[in-house]
Amino acid sequence: MKVPNDPVMLFSYINTQLRDYYSSLDECCLALDLNREELETRLKEAGWSYDPTANRFKG
Repeated sequence: MKVPNDPVMLFSYINTQLRDYYSSLDECCLALDLNREELETRLKEAGWSYDPTANRFKG
């Protein structure tokens, strides 16, 4: 599955996946074949970081 390239769309897509299907970012990345480090870097550059307690990216 290809994830969106646009940071805002990627943020929305990943948070939706985390909310609806996955209990952790690791589980989500494994299932979607994503590199967690690259994903977190891309979203951090756009102003969001992962909050494991809330299981979502926040700004």
